[in-house]
Amino acid sequence: MAFDFLVPVEDKLVAHCELLPTQSVGRNIFKHTEKRGLPVLANATVAIMGVRESRNAFERKPEQLNTSGIRMQFYKLMMGNWNSSLIDLGDVEEGETVEDTYFVVKEIIAELIEENIVPIIIGGTQDITYPTYRAFDGIKSMVNLVSVDSRFDFGDGEELISSQSYMSKIIEDKPINLFNFSNIGYQSYFVAQEELDLMERLFFDAYRLGELAQDITKVEPLLRNAHIVSVDTHAIRACEMGLSDDYSPNGFTGREICTIARYAGISENVSVFGIYESGNSTQSFQLIAQIIWYFIEGTNLRVKESPHINKEDFTKYLVPTDTDDLVFYKSVLTERWWVEVPSILSSHTKTNTPALLPCTERDYVDACNQLIPERWFKAYKKGFN
Repeated sequence: MAFDFLVPVEDKLVAHCELLPTQSVGRNIFKHTEKRGLPVLANATVAIMGVRESRNAFERKPEQLNTSGIRMQFYKLMMGNWNSSLIDLGDVEEGETVEDTYFVVKEIIAELIEENIVPIIIGGTQDITYPTYRAFDGIKSMVNLVSVDSRFDFGDGEELISSQSYMSKIIEDKPINLFNFSNIGYQSYFVAQEELDLMERLFFDAYRLGELAQDITKVEPLLRNAHIVSVDTHAIRACEMGLSDDYSPNGFTGREICTIARYAGISENVSVFGIYESGNSTQSFQLIAQIIWYFIEGTNLRVKESPHINKEDFTKYLVPTDTDDLVFYKSVLTERWWVEVPSILSSHTKTNTPALLPCTERDYVDACNQLIPERWFKAYKKGFN
């Protein structure tokens, strides 16, 4: 059983929790300990798991990620007004081979998904996104992946998988279950033009850091349909992480990355949330702990709603354009927007209703001015592939 490979939370952390306030996370999370073993999965809603694998790092890391340091900062935080039952499964250490680690991660994630538990992965390198994607094999046929990253992480198909080339592995390996990939926060000087061209050819979404810095709410529709969210901490400013080596002076601020995490938590479709590539510093541990806190905060605000199910909770808008009549829906409860994409009907939904693409009010206003939303056009074209 893959869970047998999990290493318990360090005893010193368990002992430290006894000194924390009763309202702290550390006093309210069920932990995998040497004495008590694994926590019961029943009734759990969120599970934290460290993955200390880093052998496929693009550049060799001088030391393993200190997951205990991150836990220490997370345990110190206060519980929100949550209904979530939190568990900490401990860590997956390096296997005999990297593939062994991948297998264990895949099996654990798959079982958690089957149990309707959302895993939060704290990983050394972002290539761990690959086994989390493979965990959906046999569970869901088409998966949407969102990566918060300053790069796209494409590589030569012939090169070994690494933390900066795992996306090629996801795109090429069979069974191909990836329906859509979205990048949030890429920085142009880190991205080759050929990579941008590939994103266009595959009808994937990519949003520059500068565009999102002007309006961070643009990421919410991207995350609403995501099943996996993978965060590379190199997308965060060096000064925010308290790290200088290999980090850029430009990137998301701490407030922006926590907002993104909260949006990811609110998305009812997000089944796996991963944070990768951090170095070891007290400031980075604090920020990662707060990112995790905001993601859990978001999961407690989830609302399951669909214009095709509870129609009375939505206002429908029909927008005639020169090419198509676009149908928008606005939720009365959350004020979120969707737009129908008819072309996906026969290819992917296999139902009698058009697919729904999350969008913004700005998309609706643009459509009223005869400007077709770019994401709608990409989804429309993808439906014919």
